[in-house]
Amino acid sequence: MPLLVNGERIDLARPTGDMIRAYPHLEERAKLLRSQPAQIVEPKGLLYVQQREFAVTTPRDGSVSILGSDDATTCHIVVLRHTGSGATCLTHCDGSDTEAEVSVIMSSVKSFSNATGYGRLEVHLVGGFNDDRQLSQKLTNQLLRAFDLQPDDVHLVTFCVTELNDREENDTHFPIIYGIAVNVKTAEIFPATFPEKGPDEDLRSAHVLTGATLTNIYDAKMEQLHIGPYFWRPFPHVDFWLEQDDKQILQNLSTSPLAEPPHFVSHIRSTLTFLKEHPFPSRSLFPDRKPRIYKKNEEGLWEQVCSDKI
Repeated sequence: MPLLVNGERIDLARPTGDMIRAYPHLEERAKLLRSQPAQIVEPKGLLYVQQREFAVTTPRDGSVSILGSDDATTCHIVVLRHTGSGATCLTHCDGSDTEAEVSVIMSSVKSFSNATGYGRLEVHLVGGFNDDRQLSQKLTNQLLRAFDLQPDDVHLVTFCVTELNDREENDTHFPIIYGIAVNVKTAEIFPATFPEKGPDEDLRSAHVLTGATLTNIYDAKMEQLHIGPYFWRPFPHVDFWLEQDDKQILQNLSTSPLAEPPHFVSHIRSTLTFLKEHPFPSRSLFPDRKPRIYKKNEEGLWEQVCSDKI
């Protein structure tokens, strides 16, 4: 069954602008979301999702109450929720394999919702802007098509993407919202920033930079975060990249150099340094081929647990 707005199937043959005009409440909802200042989300109760990762949980989760992600320029952040079970998935898509990724997150939410005889699947899309290369628009179109191809009805509730998430300053375009969070207990979605993006921020970023596919990082039944095991080959020309100035890194390693958040280059340098230090993760990081497992402690923060305690 298709992607629906107000119970009607969306006509994807029309340009996105026409679709927005056909459903003015989507534009109003996007305007309301854009008008909210970004909330700073502290680590307690938070599960932070990086690019090409996803996590799904339910309101019954005793450890995680907030799913969130940020630093999206041309990327889109997707929240898929079943209103009956409350099962909620958040993922950070970059257009690498959108159709397959949407199928995976659909299955993950449905796996928590099969026993629920009521409710519906709702999707919220946030991110992107009017970038020069039109990468945001391409990803918006891919996501709409991918959800429209699903066998289940999916109701589009929030559509704050590309032209609806764009601001212009001195002839340069920027996203308005770079990050969002969803409260899995209340279903509230709001613009957000995250001082802490861990655990294992560099390791997870290295996994993306070396060509990762979409990865589920959370076991909601055990309330455990699983990182890895990840394997990659030595990163090509890592010394060369680390020698480059900030401008070169921005121009070559970003999809939207003028719109990146200020910490983008330092984040890339940190990830490249990590890749240089760990050219063979099978030896230095995952010699036992087992994931790093974390649980929330009494303070609501991630704490690594030994595999023999599981």
